[in-house]
Amino acid sequence: MTRLLSRTCSGPGLSWALFPFSTIILLSSCSKPIRPVLAITHVTVIDATGSAPQPDMTLLITDQRIAAIAPSKSIRIPPNAQIVDASGKFLIPGLADMHVHLTGATEPAGSREFIIPLLLANGITTVRDMGGYLESLIPLRKEIEQGKRLGPQITFAGPYLDGSPPSFQPSFVVTNAVEASEDVHTLIQRGVDFIKVQSILSRDAYFAIANVCRREHITFVGHVPDRVTAAEASDAGQKSIEHLTCALRACSKDEPRLMREQFVSTPKKKSRAQSRARQLAWQRELLSHYSEKAADELIAKFVQNQTWQVPTLILLRNNAFPTPENDPANDSRRKYVPHQFLETWQKTHQAQMKSATPREFALRAALMEKSMHLVGKMQSAGVHLMAGTDTTAPFVFPGSSLHEELALLVQSGLTPMQVLQAATKNPAEFLGKLQNQGTIEQGKFADLLLLDANPLDNIHNTQKIRAVILRGKLLDRNALDGLLSSAAKFASAN
Repeated sequence: MTRLLSRTCSGPGLSWALFPFSTIILLSSCSKPIRPVLAITHVTVIDATGSAPQPDMTLLITDQRIAAIAPSKSIRIPPNAQIVDASGKFLIPGLADMHVHLTGATEPAGSREFIIPLLLANGITTVRDMGGYLESLIPLRKEIEQGKRLGPQITFAGPYLDGSPPSFQPSFVVTNAVEASEDVHTLIQRGVDFIKVQSILSRDAYFAIANVCRREHITFVGHVPDRVTAAEASDAGQKSIEHLTCALRACSKDEPRLMREQFVSTPKKKSRAQSRARQLAWQRELLSHYSEKAADELIAKFVQNQTWQVPTLILLRNNAFPTPENDPANDSRRKYVPHQFLETWQKTHQAQMKSATPREFALRAALMEKSMHLVGKMQSAGVHLMAGTDTTAPFVFPGSSLHEELALLVQSGLTPMQVLQAATKNPAEFLGKLQNQGTIEQGKFADLLLLDANPLDNIHNTQKIRAVILRGKLLDRNALDGLLSSAAKFASAN
């Protein structure tokens, strides 16, 4: 008996008809040019559906999609195929970084010449831009979609919605319902995929934005504003919460008091050191009043409302709670960061470390540990988690920091499979694109990562990248090294 793959003339691409027999004969039923086929052979497939690894599989890829997946012994390679012998290697879906800022670097060349190459070289094929300049993001995405430039699939928010003065630029300041309606409508007209809210928003402005987004049927995500509780944000329909904002406060035995104390004005006569001491005292209260019962109640609300979480633990470790153990002074990845950008990072880091005492470092470490504990509880309870980094925050290196985030999620109690899904399947589901991406299945886009070692044995193996397949295009190790070299060259000149 035979298994037949027939190429037909009925459509613009290949149409595969698969019959359940033991071998394959490839027939051409028309004179149209043969579409290129990429064959990944003898590979162990980790499809990110939660299924066990499938050893010795072969994939046929054409027209940017996975045309066939089958045991290697039962599939015959088309004579025109480009073949990658992946014996002893492991195939996972391309990774998603669900919190980046592509226009945070030198505008506009930074995204194209610095960040994008580093993302691709690290196997990132999808990103969610969480605040940036539409003047750069729109043409960048268009170039990638039209095949004029290699890059990950991009979704974006554009300018933030924030209070006055805003925390970051670009921002629209929203103080009332009229401004909320106007600004959300403007962003929708400009083609954003979702709305991003920030920390300085007033309660009235935040809930006005939530109401407008509900009416306009657009997702809103971002920080939980300081004057809003995490539970209120979940009830308001905020789809994802970034950085665990306000989560530890919500796990307090007395959240209302902590909120009041957070906004007590510091007398003008107090020194900077006195203000810092008050902040540290508040953080100690945050820890001392932590309640597992309150945490369980908050997590139950997240589950009930399907409120997603993007913890960005790498941001917390490197920026919110830095310690001498994570000193980036000698990090070899600095060579990929433009000098002017690196100087800003260094000044920020020095300010965070200056005059900090051993007791303060211990407090930071304890806050980081409690945050990771909370992430583990969320996963166990069924909260949807996604991997994100906040690239390009200081010393959150584009691309490679996502692999650090995956390791931190494992340290928080997630299994390697759960972590892989947080960077593959879960983002596709969140974006409403699971039908086309996020797992390795026939018919889905061929965004894939070929590894030299099994990431389920050790999550650090996601860094052992042999090749990236981007919408069916093979980027082998030489090509990936070329991307790294181009980023380093750009950094050295800027």
